[in-house]
Amino acid sequence: MPDPLVLAADVETELVEKRSRFLTRLHRVEDLEQVEERLRAARSQHPDARHHCSALVLAETPQRAQVHRSHDDGEPSGTAGMPMLQSLLQAGVVDTLAIVIRYFGGTKLGAGGLLRAYTAGVEQALGAAELLRRTELSVAEIEVPPAQIGVAENAVRLWAASRGAQMEPTQYGARRATLTVLLAPEDLPALAADTARWSSGRLAVEETGRRRADVPR
Repeated sequence: MPDPLVLAADVETELVEKRSRFLTRLHRVEDLEQVEERLRAARSQHPDARHHCSALVLAETPQRAQVHRSHDDGEPSGTAGMPMLQSLLQAGVVDTLAIVIRYFGGTKLGAGGLLRAYTAGVEQALGAAELLRRTELSVAEIEVPPAQIGVAENAVRLWAASRGAQMEPTQYGARRATLTVLLAPEDLPALAADTARWSSGRLAVEETGRRRADVPR
């Protein structure tokens, strides 16, 4: 199953269909409280809009099941919220709220026209958004004597850059420093081999856990 995608930042786009304006907002959200805050803000900022339709996908967590929601906000049933939700699901995004704010242009679009417009609005916004890949990374640690820290930091930083891994700030103890790298689990053997090479076998890599992270696609 492919890794889910998340927004790097919120985005807003506009689509005009037969003089009706469709303002689409995509928000990165973590819980239902944030969802309600974004919906209240949309209604407050656009009180004259005819409709504020929405769709929501929240990923499963230890505290809750996966959440899928949609709301037509007065549009004919199934012509707004559901196609918006399907667009989010097909894109593979999670922890995302889509709001489409519609200003009526005076011409009725019909059920088919509404469905196409709301779908196109969300797809346009997704195309404009920067998306990150949510994955599980290994947490690898290397304990280094103070006398070797300069060489070790440089070597590990170069390795991490070449593999797209993330190096965290060095932690200094009384007798040793700890280098921490977040990397794909399949890259652990390569880091271990490279560390053994530049340290002449004196240092070792230990996997201390796993961590969820949002990384470039």
